[in-house]
Amino acid sequence: MEVQQEQELEVKLAKKGNHEAFIKLIKPLELQMYNIAKAILRHDEDCADAMQEAILKAYKSLSSLRHAFFFKTWLFRILINECNTILRKKSQFVPLLSLDESKHVTTNPEVNIDLREAVYRLEEVSRTIVILHYFRDLPLRQIAEMLDLKEGAVKTRLHRARLTLSEWLANHREREVNV
Repeated sequence: MEVQQEQELEVKLAKKGNHEAFIKLIKPLELQMYNIAKAILRHDEDCADAMQEAILKAYKSLSSLRHAFFFKTWLFRILINECNTILRKKSQFVPLLSLDESKHVTTNPEVNIDLREAVYRLEEVSRTIVILHYFRDLPLRQIAEMLDLKEGAVKTRLHRARLTLSEWLANHREREVNV
């Protein structure tokens, strides 16, 4: 309870322009922020950019935080949005081969799909949910809070993402066998 009261005090001070209070809020969360950014972006320089931008946006919009208790969730939501913005800007995702494309698929390692690559080809919200749940071991309730979704919606998206991944990977294995 004491930690919660301290956080509320730091948020109040930070909202009034106290830079040190804001730093005290951010400092203990930096490693978690990095781990989330790394799971989504994979490149250290992109992680640093996302973290820096998220911290800056959080500082500038601190007045929009209604309840100090949700500071961590609010900050992580900003970070996830920044990570997804970086991914969109990079446009680094190559679409998977469709079923009606050529049946000739090489066994070249560059073409082989691993699970992580398949996850990165999911649509944005599903990709984020899968990464946070399976790569970061976050509970569905916390993910729902971060993404401002109902827990049932998170479960549904996670289920659909698993089905999609299973189908993609099965089709990929089938193509490799038919080569």
